[in-house]
Parts: sequence; structure tokens; C-alpha cells
Amino acid sequence: MEVIRHDADQITEADLSSAAVQKKRRNWRKFIPAFLLMSPLMLFIIGFFLVPMLYILYLSFIKTEGLDTANAVYSIENYILFFTDAYYLSSLWLTVKISLYTVIVSLLIGYPVALTLSKCSPRVRGWLTLLIASPLLVSIVVRNFGWFLLLSPNGTVNQLLMATGLVDSPVKLLFSETGVVIGLSNAYLPFMILAIATNLYNIDPSLVKAGSILGAGPVRSFLKITLPLSLPGIVSGSVLVFSMSMSAYVTPALMGGANVPMLPVVAYDQILNLLRWTYGSAISYVLLGVTLISVTVVTRMFERGKFREVFR
Repeated sequence: MEVIRHDADQITEADLSSAAVQKKRRNWRKFIPAFLLMSPLMLFIIGFFLVPMLYILYLSFIKTEGLDTANAVYSIENYILFFTDAYYLSSLWLTVKISLYTVIVSLLIGYPVALTLSKCSPRVRGWLTLLIASPLLVSIVVRNFGWFLLLSPNGTVNQLLMATGLVDSPVKLLFSETGVVIGLSNAYLPFMILAIATNLYNIDPSLVKAGSILGAGPVRSFLKITLPLSLPGIVSGSVLVFSMSMSAYVTPALMGGANVPMLPVVAYDQILNLLRWTYGSAISYVLLGVTLISVTVVTRMFERGKFREVFR
């Protein structure tokens, strides 16, 4: 009887293939607990965020007569109407402009505060952080009504300006771009401060000491060491403030009113007051697209610019 011999190479390849399959199964099993823990959150995001966003996107591409969606037809007329109407384009530019002003004001006020936080002792830093974050515990509506008392024609700010002789009559601060910028800066300043401070905590103090040993003064050390290394925090804080300012509704509606028609207020009026759901949906997605494009362009410019090494 002839003995059947098996090829050793073939057996080895089969064993390796089986081992690889078993390893893949073990790797998949490691993700099962994480998947089960994340599934409630994923279902919540899909049900209450993704599905409504997709439905709004669907509404923005249909044309209806009133609220009748039975005879709706697909069309890009809503977007064409937006980009050919001077009023809505001016509203878009106003939204971008006020958001940029808010970023600048928040950065100018927030950076010194964040720099102070980075140089404090841990105990003082904890108390200051609590103080900075405490306005977030108060409703933004309550804070806006507080600004009403301060910025009104007979409010505290105008009384101080007239008492010091800087102005002869009350300055219009409410229902103006200035009032909206003040309200938005107050609302989102903590995000700017905490974003920059978190980045400043990670800067090695020995770098500043080395600069001073080499003859760099405080100003030069700040401009050549601290400021460049804090750019990631500045960019992240600016992105947060800009994105939230672009999508803010409560503050522009209360402190700007009809005089400052920012795009979220316009979209709200189109959907709930005028019942033009499809056109309001298109405005919402134009706002979302402009925000994403602006944030992406600015972030890429910093990451690929002179200080790209800082972002690695």
C-alpha cells in the first residue's frame, strides 16, 4: 500500500491562514463591549441629529405650493433664490462679519486672561477657572436681559459715558451690531479662554528661560516663543467662537432684532413665521456650508503656513 505524503508547505500555509482568521475574530470580539456601550449614544445621534438633518436637506431641494408636499418636485430653486437676492446675501455677509468681530473681541479679551491662568498656582488657577466658567451656568436669555439693563439708552453704560463727558446723548447700543457683538462675546468668551489656556499649560517653561538666557526680553520671548506655540489654542478657540456665533439665534434675536437680520434669525422667520419650510431649510444649509468652508480654509491655512510645525 502506497503511503500518502503531505506537502509541508501546504500544511503551514493552511495553519497560518487559520491562525489569521482566529486572530481577526479575536480582534473583532474586543470591539463588541465598546460597540454595545456606544450603541445608545449612536442611536440617539442618528435619531435626533442625523435623521432631522437629512430631512431638512431633503426639504431644501423640493418646491411646494404652501405646505402641500404631495405634489412636491425636486428643484434647486431655493438655492438660486438665495444667491440671487441681495437681501439674503447681505444677511449672510452680516452674519460672517459679526462672527468675525466676536472672534476678535473674544481673542483680545481672552488671551491675557488665559496667559494669566497659565502663570498662576494650581489653587488660584482652579478658582479662576470656576469664575470664568460660572456664566455658563446662567441661561443665555437671562444674561441677555441683563445686558438690556446695561446697554439701554437709560442704562448704566450710557449714564457713565454721559457722566464722563465722552458723549452728549445716549449711544445706540441695543438693536445694533455693537450690541449683538457684545452679547455674543459675553456668551462665548469662556470657550476662547479655556481653549487658549489649555494650550498654554502644555508649553515648557524652560523654553522661555532659555530665551531669556540668550538675551530675549519679555516682549520678544512672548512674540517668538509663547505666541507661536499657543497658535493651536488660538485657532481652536476661534473656530469654536466663530461656529457658535454663526449659528446663534437667541442673542441676535433679542439684542439685534429686525435691525440686525443675521441668517439664523432669517431662517427662523422663514420656517415658523412665514411657513416657508423648504426655503428656510435651504438657508440653514447655506449657513452650515459657509461655516464649514470658512473653518476648513482657515484651519488649513494655519496648518500649512509658517507655523505648521506647531500643529503636528
